[in-house]
Amino acid sequence: MIQQHEVDGVPVLFALSAGPPRAGLVFRAGAADEPLARAGRTHLLGRLASAQVEAGTEHTTFPVRGNLRTSLRGVCEALHEPPPHRWTAERDRLRTLAATRDITARDRLALWRHGAVGHGVTGFAEPGLGAITADDLQSWAARYFTRDNAVLWVTGREMPTGLRLPLPPGERRPVPELTSVLPVTPAWFNGPPGTTAWSTLVPRGPAAVVLAALLDRAMRRHLRSAAGMRRWGAGTAMITAEVAGPPEDTLESMIDVLAGFGAGRVDQGDLALVTSEVIRPDLGEQARNRLAGLPLRQPGEEAAEIAAVTAAEVVAVARTAYAKGLLMVPEGSHARHTGYVTAPLFSGEAVTGTVHPARGRRDARLIAGADGVSVVAGDRPLTVRFDACALYRAWPDGARQLIGTDATVVHVEPELYRDGHRAVTGIDARIPPGVRVEEPPRAPAGTPAAGLLTRLVGYRPTIRRRRP
Repeated sequence: MIQQHEVDGVPVLFALSAGPPRAGLVFRAGAADEPLARAGRTHLLGRLASAQVEAGTEHTTFPVRGNLRTSLRGVCEALHEPPPHRWTAERDRLRTLAATRDITARDRLALWRHGAVGHGVTGFAEPGLGAITADDLQSWAARYFTRDNAVLWVTGREMPTGLRLPLPPGERRPVPELTSVLPVTPAWFNGPPGTTAWSTLVPRGPAAVVLAALLDRAMRRHLRSAAGMRRWGAGTAMITAEVAGPPEDTLESMIDVLAGFGAGRVDQGDLALVTSEVIRPDLGEQARNRLAGLPLRQPGEEAAEIAAVTAAEVVAVARTAYAKGLLMVPEGSHARHTGYVTAPLFSGEAVTGTVHPARGRRDARLIAGADGVSVVAGDRPLTVRFDACALYRAWPDGARQLIGTDATVVHVEPELYRDGHRAVTGIDARIPPGVRVEEPPRAPAGTPAAGLLTRLVGYRPTIRRRRP
């Protein structure tokens, strides 16, 4: 049984446990709330408050154990008075770690589905860290790390007394809207070699839980891999599946598994097994549900709902899941023959403006206009408009990179174009405030000598040569 309490205006969920006391202070603040040009400030602020912070997409959690009174009070105080002698060093440390961090298949899928805003921001290596100031941290804490935007969960032999959560008042922050840059689904795109992955968005509820469990069983049985589910906000669930291995051994099998659910093929034995499993209480999930405005659910209630799910309900959710699927296939493979459409690789059109021909390539050009910038090879443009620019990276040697809200990247190496430096000067003057991030000098090996069309496919923009 989950008990409800309150400490200093913060809702508290408590459950009896035979182990040592544990707690988690959860805030409705995460990477999805950050503009790309300041991405990383939630993580940075959390690290300044506690080395154990868990900075996620929609929530930030501070797990504590042992002396809960001292630890929780210390976290709350540090959030609003971060140590001034530590924040620049911690920022630089996180920036170094981000530059070498590997991207996950789940984050690649999020980037291609959502673009460079909201839930797609997790597909980047916190590129805004270098631009964050002490004022940024203070304003972010005042906006998101408040008692009205928090829930505390606690387990132990008894509800501890004397807890203090000295947080300022604020307001509950809604989850950012789930955007999509995919014109059609189901869709596919190329990812790194050796990994096939899939994701979808379905209505949140017991049938989605059962579908995710059934998919997990099927993946383990046929592909020795796994599937999982995450809950977004109050009404959406994201189901993902991932398998590593040679594409000829995995892609077709994975598509067959997904198509089977989409066609309504549900194994009755698996369904009976999944719906009979006991759902263990998860206080962290309950805390996140409270922050989404959902009512508290006791473990028995959720188990009863799961047990009541029918095959017809699973099939209905499975068909929605298949229709909204996004498939990542290994580089060199494709899924064109499966009914999946290719996710867009290029922009619909180029801007009008001054044309700067590429040096050494007749069919390529940079176009710098009043509305934005395009790099074009043949008739295939990549365009970022200034009013849809999520991030503008500037290097001391004159290189520039514009990342649009749809995750399209235009990389400008002035030496590769006629009058390229003049183009950069004009672009600098038109970039809207708040999106520019100064980058450190590049090593000679990091300066691209060619590669005129780019598409962001990971944490770090990858320059790919594409010949029309």
